[in-house]
Amino acid sequence: MTAPIALRQVVAGLCDEVGPRLTSDAARIQVRRVRQRLDEPLRVAIAGRLKAGKSTLVNALIGRRVAPTEVGECTRVVTQFRYGTADRVDVVRRDGSRVSLPLDESGMIPQRLGVPAAEVAYVDVALTSANLRDLTVVDTPGLSSTNASVSAGARRFLFEDNTAPIDEGLDADSAGAISGAEAIVYVFTQAVRDDDVAALEAFRSVSARLASNPINSVGLFNKADKLVDGAADPWPVAERLADDQGKALRRVVSGVVPVVGLLAETTEAGRLTAADCEALRVLSGMPLADRTLLLASVDLFVSRPASVPREHRERLLTLLDLYGIGFSLAQLAAHPTLGSGDLVRMLYQASGFPRLRHTLDHAFRWRTDAIKAGWALSTLEKAAGHADTIPDREVLRDAIERVLQRPEYHRLRLLEVAQQVSGGAVELPAPMEQELTRLALSQDPQWILSLPTAGAGELREAALAAAARWRVFAVAGASPAQSRVALVVHRGFHLLSQRLRAEVAS
Repeated sequence: MTAPIALRQVVAGLCDEVGPRLTSDAARIQVRRVRQRLDEPLRVAIAGRLKAGKSTLVNALIGRRVAPTEVGECTRVVTQFRYGTADRVDVVRRDGSRVSLPLDESGMIPQRLGVPAAEVAYVDVALTSANLRDLTVVDTPGLSSTNASVSAGARRFLFEDNTAPIDEGLDADSAGAISGAEAIVYVFTQAVRDDDVAALEAFRSVSARLASNPINSVGLFNKADKLVDGAADPWPVAERLADDQGKALRRVVSGVVPVVGLLAETTEAGRLTAADCEALRVLSGMPLADRTLLLASVDLFVSRPASVPREHRERLLTLLDLYGIGFSLAQLAAHPTLGSGDLVRMLYQASGFPRLRHTLDHAFRWRTDAIKAGWALSTLEKAAGHADTIPDREVLRDAIERVLQRPEYHRLRLLEVAQQVSGGAVELPAPMEQELTRLALSQDPQWILSLPTAGAGELREAALAAAARWRVFAVAGASPAQSRVALVVHRGFHLLSQRLRAEVAS
């Protein structure tokens, strides 16, 4: 199937066209910055309260243990991780100047930054990790347990940026949007409290978002293994709790995913060595009763007699904790010839992280085009409103209006109404809600229309039939709110049928 033109490309073309026609230096700078950001990877902010395990999950996302997980200077400031051709750490001062630092001997950001905290804007880390080629990760300071407001440092970097090195002449709103995160992962442990929700709302209300919808936010229920004692299986409890939290938070996040962040970091960052796997194999050979007692608590695991030295058992706890150790011993006891690589892959699956990866791919990367295009159009609209001259204002607004008339722009409308429905603001019958979700979140007509083996001709007929159904619903029996949603969906299926007709003709 031929992929539709990306809306981001359309907006980039707008910037290329209008930039040279603007008379104001400030307006040209704004348009140039928007154009640059359209080509950059999606920027995802990791937010949450202190000790929620944000940095551990950042390391898992990066595929390297580079973000310190212990409290220190670097955990109190915003840290941006992006792809680079060489590893580099720069402490960016509020005046835009940079101080370069080497990674420490363990390959992590140094605990001491060498710059007074009051002067630090953020830490900019470039890494050769392939995971960062299409995703920039922003690790934010933890929210205080007694004050759930977004930290001043995170606000400055993500939202009201008067600290990041941005050209002078930008208005505050545009500068904040240019530096803002385009998607948010909010990390919490156990139950979400009211101040967690308030904090997430604060992040969303000032970040670069698409309209007011949580299509660019996902909740991450970390440390799921702590829901149960010792090495017991936490997933039956974690899945139910995450589902409940997802329903409770549906107006602020697109979903909640449970994970065991420590296992994700250990497996993704390659921290479990062959010697560690061999130590686990030795422990798995113990009689079941002795093994059960060993796993009853952390204290018993390190203090009970065993063939593995205490120091190595302490290391295993830092890598896997009791749940990961218990899981490993059970697998090795059941499969004595299990290889180290296979064990690591099984631990990775047991961390829940594959589901997070899948969710990020679907919740964020599938929507990257619409998220970034929506952010860019919003920023350009603000630039038009603050333009120094009437001609610049008219040039920008005319170009924006032409984009709004293009079929590609309808993807933004579909995402907006899909979130209204999934968030409960507008109710639809379950089959219609599912159909809308597929149309909004994918560009694959076979998946959208639930016809995995159909050709373009059959798909076109199905798209036309869907458009007709939604049109009938809009004019007969729908409430005013439902009718507005249905008309957007009707046009979406009509545009899909036009794309399929072009494929049949070619």
